[in-house]
Amino acid sequence: MDYHKKLLQLFVLLCSILSYAKSYKQDTLRGEFTYMLKAKFETRTDSKYEDQFLLQIGDKRAFFANTVSLKGDSVMANAGTTTTNNPDGSITLGWKKGTLIPKTDFNFTIIQSNESIQYFDSAFMSLLTYKEPVIKNWNLVNETKVINTIHCKKAEVYFKGRRWIAWYSTDIPFPYGPMKFSGLPGLIIKITDEKGDYDFELVKSTSNSQLKNRQVNIKKSRYTGAVETTQAKLKQAQTNAETNAAGVIASYGTTIIKGQEILKKREKESEENKKYQNPLELTP
Repeated sequence: MDYHKKLLQLFVLLCSILSYAKSYKQDTLRGEFTYMLKAKFETRTDSKYEDQFLLQIGDKRAFFANTVSLKGDSVMANAGTTTTNNPDGSITLGWKKGTLIPKTDFNFTIIQSNESIQYFDSAFMSLLTYKEPVIKNWNLVNETKVINTIHCKKAEVYFKGRRWIAWYSTDIPFPYGPMKFSGLPGLIIKITDEKGDYDFELVKSTSNSQLKNRQVNIKKSRYTGAVETTQAKLKQAQTNAETNAAGVIASYGTTIIKGQEILKKREKESEENKKYQNPLELTP
C-alpha cells in the first residue's frame, strides 16, 4: 500500500509540475499597456521622433516591443508566400503580390522579470541576446502627481549616462515599465530623462474584461534560440551586418570598384552622422 501511495503522490507532483510549466510557458496576459515615445535622436535638430511601444505583462515576466514591428509579425504570419524557381536551380521565397510589411528600425524585444532584463535583437540572420540586472538604485521621492487620471508617485534614477524622472502608480501593481525601466512598486506611467530628450508616457491600457482568457501574443521566434552575447558585441555585429549589406547593394548592377567607392562614401557619411547621435544609453 505504501508503495502505491508514494507512486500516486509522485504522479500528482509530476502532473502539477507539468501543469505549472505549461501555464508559465504560455504566459497568461495579466496586463497590456501602450506607451508613446517622443525622442530626440540627433543633437543637430530640435525635432522629436514619435512612436508607440507595447508592454504585455504575463504571470512572471513582461514583454516590451515596438507596435509597428509587432504588426509586421502579424502581417507576415497571415500573408501567403510565393516560390520562384530560378534558372540556376535555386528557389526564391517571397510574399504574395500586394502584401505590405510594415517597417521600423526598432525590431528588438525586451523581456523584464524580477531577476533580470533581457534584450533580444537580430544581426543579419542571427538572433542575439544579452542580460542586465534589474535597476535597484531607484530613489523614491515624496511627491505625487495625477497623470491621465492616474495617481502617481515620483522616483529618480541615474541610468547609463542619463538622469531619469519616473512617475509610477501603486494602483497598478506591476513592477514593470518601458524599455529597461522596471523594479518600482508599481507600473511606470511616465518616465523622462532630465534633458527632455527621451519621454515615454502611457497612452492606452487594455481593460481586465478584454484580457480574460488571452495569452501574451509576442511570437516566440523573437526571443527563443538566441545566442547569448554582450551589449557591445551585439552592436558590433549589427554594424558589421549593415556594412556588409551596404557593400553588396553598392556593387549590385555596377562594377566592384565603383561599388567600393560608393561604400566608402557611405561609411564616411555614417561616421559624420555619429557625431550628432543622441542614443538613449550614453554609456554601456
